[in-house]
Amino acid sequence: MSPAAIILAAGLGTRMRSNLPKVLHPLAGRPMIQHLIGACEAVFGRIVIVVGPDMPALEDAVAPREVVVQRERLGTGHAALQAAPFLGGHQGDVAVLYGDNPLISAATLQALVAARQSAGLVLLAMRPADAARYGRVVLDAKSEVARIVEWADATAEERAIGLCNAGVICAPAQDLFRWLGAIGNNNAKGEYYLTDVIQQARAEGKRVVAVEAPEAELRGINSRAELAQAEAEVQRSLRAAAMAGGATMLSPETVHLCHDTKLGADVLLEPHIFFGPDVTVENGVTIRAFSHLEGCVVKQGAVIGPYARLRPGSIIETHAHVGNFVELKATTLGAGAKANHLSYLGDAMIGAGANIGAGTITCNYDGVAKHRTEIGEGAFIGSDTALVAPVKVGKRALVAAGSVITDDVPDDALAIARGRQAVKPGRGFKGKGKR
Repeated sequence: MSPAAIILAAGLGTRMRSNLPKVLHPLAGRPMIQHLIGACEAVFGRIVIVVGPDMPALEDAVAPREVVVQRERLGTGHAALQAAPFLGGHQGDVAVLYGDNPLISAATLQALVAARQSAGLVLLAMRPADAARYGRVVLDAKSEVARIVEWADATAEERAIGLCNAGVICAPAQDLFRWLGAIGNNNAKGEYYLTDVIQQARAEGKRVVAVEAPEAELRGINSRAELAQAEAEVQRSLRAAAMAGGATMLSPETVHLCHDTKLGADVLLEPHIFFGPDVTVENGVTIRAFSHLEGCVVKQGAVIGPYARLRPGSIIETHAHVGNFVELKATTLGAGAKANHLSYLGDAMIGAGANIGAGTITCNYDGVAKHRTEIGEGAFIGSDTALVAPVKVGKRALVAAGSVITDDVPDDALAIARGRQAVKPGRGFKGKGKR
């Protein structure tokens, strides 16, 4: 039978100083617990998540996975035991993980499960650069795990040990829940520690072994500073993968990627670019400096920026140009079309080869509802034009600069909608003050 996993996520995360449950804080645009769930889904056939009381946002975030509520926060061992009604009869192995350890890879979890085949209980361990307040892994003469000692309970000699507990364990389900039911709370915090199952396992003559993994995967996140460190680690990994896939980054450390950013081959990214969720960039696209993209698709050969913003629902067709200080929202910019300067295009369909002059605005919101603007292929919209939606501008139509367009413009027509200029000779400025 495939192994199962318990993810402990009931902690209050008081060091985060946040009303948001700790495990919902994002990494690369995704709640940290979702990173862990994604890795678990590649290894475990069933996942049960232990949450605390009054955490509806967390329950919603992990749905439709099985959830159990730990009504009293009495420690990690007590939390894991709450999953017994779901997994107590499971015939395979069960791993226990922590929602605030989001960077564990599927490969490391597979190594954990594989090691369990020759041991009664397996745990993950690391050798961090700064062992700090991690629990220490004490080994016996056979290099098997003798016990875990929490920092608060450790002697000076034990605190000098470099091998640290990452909190993840794996054991047969029936053994695990029997051990959890037998542990006590005779420790400095008066809590039921998950790590005390090691004593139970060794008392039954079971081998307990540690699988070492990199600190970058196993570090816990308990504060905003640790969240920032984890974000930096995720960003390094995402950038490396993007460049390995054929994207060029002129200044990689200034590019912020999202967990689901898709970059094609020969994409050129200039410095200081931000990708939000759900962005696809096809081959040969250039994104210039200080651009912000989220929820959009940029097709082959397009050029974006500098200082451009693409908001959700935007599609930039092949070889189109979105220039400096241009913002698009729920807009399709057709193949070869150009909006090069200082424009807002919202809820619009812009045909292939159209040219959008500087200062053009689609007036899409009337205070109650959003309305669509349609601009035909090859149309030319003069600078400083306001298109009051709903409105259509036909193919190859020309809209004069400075116009306010409220009525549809037919194909091949010229539209002028502005006051006639009047010149009054001798009526210039006659003030006596400084100019």
